[in-house]
Amino acid sequence: MGDAVIEVEALGDSRLIVWSLEQSRRLYRKGYFGKPLGVPKPKNEFEAPLILDPIEGVYLLEKGLIRVVSGAERREVPLDELLAVARETLEDFDGKYRVYRDLREKGFVVAPGIKYGCDFAVYQHGPGVDHAPYIVQVKGLDDGLSASEIVKAGRLATTVRKTFIIAVVDGDEVRYLGFKWWKP
Repeated sequence: MGDAVIEVEALGDSRLIVWSLEQSRRLYRKGYFGKPLGVPKPKNEFEAPLILDPIEGVYLLEKGLIRVVSGAERREVPLDELLAVARETLEDFDGKYRVYRDLREKGFVVAPGIKYGCDFAVYQHGPGVDHAPYIVQVKGLDDGLSASEIVKAGRLATTVRKTFIIAVVDGDEVRYLGFKWWKP
């Protein structure tokens, strides 16, 4: 990532923000991390602080690319404390984080998939560069998957022209099941 570690402020809940515009742009350009505040379709040069979600924050802190601080005294927040907050605020944080980290380590750009009703939208190159070819739903090994869930996911994926993938977390291993829809 270059020279300096980027400073990120924890805002008391699970939100993290990079106030420095130069550092915000640098982090965003590095791997499309975060979302510029109030910028719906960001380009590399934006004029807004960068908001990180808890999964991105944990990943970047674990990689040593950011330093998280809190409060007026700028107390450094250690990884275990950030993990505790993330686990409190995000359902199945550990499973989602394993999938996020696995996809990032494989070179994909991973963004929240809330607008698609799933956990992640996954890009080969990045938002604004290409469209996300995949939408991913994270499931545990013992989680069920009903026929109606598969049908709903298939209809959504077909409508938005994406491959629907279920990421199954089994301990430290992640398996991916992709669904392709065809018409006979």
